Amino acid sequence: MQHRSWPLFELAVVTPHLELRYLDDELALAIVPLIADIHDPSFMPFSAPFTDLPEPELYHEALRFFWTNRASTRRDHWRLQFAVLVENTPIGLCDLFAEQYPTLRQFETGSWLARDRQGLGLGTEMRRAVLHLGFVGLGAEFATTGAWHDNAPSLGVTRKLGYRETGRRRAVRRDAPDELIGFRMDRAHHDAIRRTDIGLRGVAEAREFLGL
Repeated sequence: MQHRSWPLFELAVVTPHLELRYLDDELALAIVPLIADIHDPSFMPFSAPFTDLPEPELYHEALRFFWTNRASTRRDHWRLQFAVLVENTPIGLCDLFAEQYPTLRQFETGSWLARDRQGLGLGTEMRRAVLHLGFVGLGAEFATTGAWHDNAPSLGVTRKLGYRETGRRRAVRRDAPDELIGFRMDRAHHDAIRRTDIGLRGVAEAREFLGL
């Protein structure tokens, strides 16, 4: 089915091991139950501690977040959210977001996987997929990301793929100061590590919708 009224519903990235599929309501409802078990409660990997919310408020806020991001999509401001699927089963969420993208050609990424899917190489594969979409599909010049200084899994993926560290800054984490590390990758580096086995669907329509 083609979604002419909202072409982003056709957008997807496919690798040999997983798929990123633009988040519609059906996928959002399938993703929400996974949020309660992303990480150990004693550790907070996110800048916004949304996983501290009790159920069912956690699920309500997650859906509000998904819907708000979809509704606020504009050419100069967007957050594209994708369900991560393995063998058609949702296992996590990945997004890329940007401000003034037609001018700056820079995007940021974020993601999470259900805890039972972590440590299997899927985080790296997921990052490869979203970088491919940003650089190859949307014509980016730079990609950025960040993680807390002690978020070893996220930092491991970022450093493995060759991002350059851009600096460290103090930020609030669960109402206390902590250190956040920033990273950036440029187009030349992505061209050097770009894979040929990653496919894109719905990119032409998405580019037109986003003013690219």
